Amino acid sequence: MPTDLKSFYPQARSYKSGDLTVEAPGYEKVDGETIPRRNAKAKDALKLRPQEDIATMFDILKHSSAKFGNAKALGARKIIDTHEEIKKIKKMIDGKQQEVDKKWTYFELSGYEYLSFVEFEKQALALGAGFKKLGMSASDRVHIFAATSPQWLAIAHGAMSQSMAIVTAYDTLGEEGLKHSMLQTHAKAIFLDPILLPKLVEPLHVAKDIQYVIYSTTNEPQQKDIDALTAAHPQLKVISFDEMIKLGEENPAEPFPPKPEDLCCIMYTSGSTGTPKGVLIKHRNVVAAIAGVDVIVGPYIGPGDSLLTYLPLAHILEFVFENACLYWGGTMGYGTVRTLSDVSVRKCKGDIRELKPTILVGVPQVWETVKKGIMSKVNDENFVVKNLFWAAIAAKSFLLSSGLPGAGLLDAVVFKKVKDATGGNLRICLNGGGPIAKDTQRFISLAITPMISGYGLTETTAMGALMDPLAWTDDALGELPACIEMKLVDFAEAGYFATNRPAQGEIWIRGGGVTEGYLDLEQETKEAYTDDGWFKTGDIGEFDSKGQIRIIDRKKNLAKTLTGEYIALEKLESIYRSTPVVANICVYAAADQAKPIAIIVPAEPALKKIAEENNIPGDHLEELVHSKKLNSIVLKQMQSAGKKGGLANFETIEGVVLADEEWNPQNGLTTAAQKINRKGILNKYKKEVDEAYGKTS
Repeated sequence: MPTDLKSFYPQARSYKSGDLTVEAPGYEKVDGETIPRRNAKAKDALKLRPQEDIATMFDILKHSSAKFGNAKALGARKIIDTHEEIKKIKKMIDGKQQEVDKKWTYFELSGYEYLSFVEFEKQALALGAGFKKLGMSASDRVHIFAATSPQWLAIAHGAMSQSMAIVTAYDTLGEEGLKHSMLQTHAKAIFLDPILLPKLVEPLHVAKDIQYVIYSTTNEPQQKDIDALTAAHPQLKVISFDEMIKLGEENPAEPFPPKPEDLCCIMYTSGSTGTPKGVLIKHRNVVAAIAGVDVIVGPYIGPGDSLLTYLPLAHILEFVFENACLYWGGTMGYGTVRTLSDVSVRKCKGDIRELKPTILVGVPQVWETVKKGIMSKVNDENFVVKNLFWAAIAAKSFLLSSGLPGAGLLDAVVFKKVKDATGGNLRICLNGGGPIAKDTQRFISLAITPMISGYGLTETTAMGALMDPLAWTDDALGELPACIEMKLVDFAEAGYFATNRPAQGEIWIRGGGVTEGYLDLEQETKEAYTDDGWFKTGDIGEFDSKGQIRIIDRKKNLAKTLTGEYIALEKLESIYRSTPVVANICVYAAADQAKPIAIIVPAEPALKKIAEENNIPGDHLEELVHSKKLNSIVLKQMQSAGKKGGLANFETIEGVVLADEEWNPQNGLTTAAQKINRKGILNKYKKEVDEAYGKTS
């Protein structure tokens, strides 16, 4: 076992033996349930604070400044220029193939510019004083409607330094969702990106509590947007982020620190169906979450680490992760999904190669893109190089599983170029936000660096499971954070029982990370939370031999087929997603059919390669997706992946729909957290789904 974990580069193997979670003492067996389990390091008492003197988010801010001082805390890049390229593509319009112009935009970015921990604290306290000068007080709420950036985090800590709660909204939220969150929370101020100013005009005719609009200075605002907003709502005070800091500096005010039981954040779940629910998160919940993960990964992360932050801060995983980074003293470099790699930038490096992070967090879609990008480059190499790469993958896997030396030599000789594509310094990467294909996790873990997993929900402040980098496995999600306990409860309808071997059931979570419910939704709160503090996740799980949790199903994503079989949609998606041609996927199982079908966004390079190999004409995605011959080949490839992944006959897709556009939050086909919007996708491709099932109108 290594002694200096903060500079250790682990391999994709388990260095630890023994139980990682244990049955909690003092519980009696209840029929239909397992005895609650806890992290082995918190067997006798849950850990609710990372250290005794840290009880609120304000304490996190003060601690980071005092301990890490002038070290780099947060860095960002500026847009120097944008480059537009127009290409001719063929597209089906009203059943006819036509040639149309398509515009691609590429960004030219500066290097990273940083704030120190002391400067960040000073900025946050000035913003808090600015809020106070505007006339706001501890009972008021600040709405944040912006993309992830250092200014987002500063506004949050500024508000919290005066005991104000923040309200989060994804920057891709539509006007109706924005209006709902403003009306429900009665927020008095809103911070947003200048590009979103036009989205405020209509909702503010109804949401009249908003008095102050603060816009980010990450990008230049359009004066016409400010003028249009103030013309429609002359009572508003519109002020820039920089002006807010100046206002606070000219009118200094003592902080009004929150208490642990005070509301920290109203975070709206990014659910793909129905109206988003506002989860009430207290300061003690976030602090407990930081304490819970600190026990597992804290020993590995410190001031020497750089962490690329680009996922939405309106998502609980990123919110907890970034505030934990403040506590650990890591350097955060902010990026965007669009500028992560060199592909979408010009005259500069993408965010990953510019920052050269040691820690990287991603969602399954991001990791699939990374994997397919590597595989595409490998497959373009000559026969010798290609075979050497795959032989090295197999050899490294064998060496690690056998405990033999030599993996480091393969890293230095074969995988160096691959590692350089992600900056060359990655020690740990984390997958969260959804299940990842085992093949993808193993590929990234062998070719780049060990990929650990995380699991949690907004309602549990992202607490559920987290893998210890020294207990790596591709067969479970990880151990329980030290701030929660977990039990499995029978879900008889689908045959999941605590008496099964291994025990199976719906995952219930209790502890410091578990929130108290939803804003103004008493019935939904009663349905999801028990009187004695358990949150019912809706996920079906089982524990492995070391006590790590696996997710094996999800109640709401279980579809019952014509033959009465239950199909776990997310499980199928994680397996079929490993097919090289799949960039994104939505599996659908109709109640009147025996088997599912898949709607996929094809990976364009892979689709073109299949077309070329089979003499299928077409230059662009928009025309290739209409080829029946190509559809048939893709279907066979995916069926083969399903068979390889161990799927049963009734889980094998019988048809595939090839989508002609990317799914993203802008077109409503994914949530801001990159989860697919099943309802939206099925509505958009209803005709094609019917055709895949052989139905005719």
